[in-house]
Amino acid sequence: MLITWAVVPTCLPAVRRRCHICSSDRFRPSGKFRVNANHKVLDAWLLVLCEGCGDTAKLTIFERAHVRTVRPALLERLHVNDLTLVPELLQDPVLQRRNHISLDWEGAWRLDTGGSDHLDQDVIDVEVRFEARIPVRPARLIADACGLTRGEVERLVAEGRVVSGIRLTGRVTGDFTFTLKR
Repeated sequence: MLITWAVVPTCLPAVRRRCHICSSDRFRPSGKFRVNANHKVLDAWLLVLCEGCGDTAKLTIFERAHVRTVRPALLERLHVNDLTLVPELLQDPVLQRRNHISLDWEGAWRLDTGGSDHLDQDVIDVEVRFEARIPVRPARLIADACGLTRGEVERLVAEGRVVSGIRLTGRVTGDFTFTLKR
């Protein structure tokens, strides 16, 4: 029997970036965008607020882009401060590299296991689905959902009683499956 677990975001992640005023390293997205036009050239930024001092910083979405190269639907979403655009942009690797930021997902996601009726079975096949690219340790997911410690999960992996097509050490951000034999 295949059981599906879901890693679900509960809020927007914090943006890891050094504040030039208070030296805090965490910002929260404001949900607002700024678009500037200079003749036929556009600049667009996502505004983020420092969690330490409240200062506003800008994350570059695009700069010096000719107006014809920007999709009209994207430009409209920027103008109306579309909140659904914020997580899309924050998870864009190009935007992260361009702005030298990373995301801190601590406390911004939860694991939905669909109940605990699977815990009494000797063998369970689990499919883990990610609704967003959230970096999580598979051993932590298994430990949290099955009521085990991470050390016990690592021991089960070493003994071959937790088997997966991916490496269960480190972090993953995409869907995977595994089998747990008790």
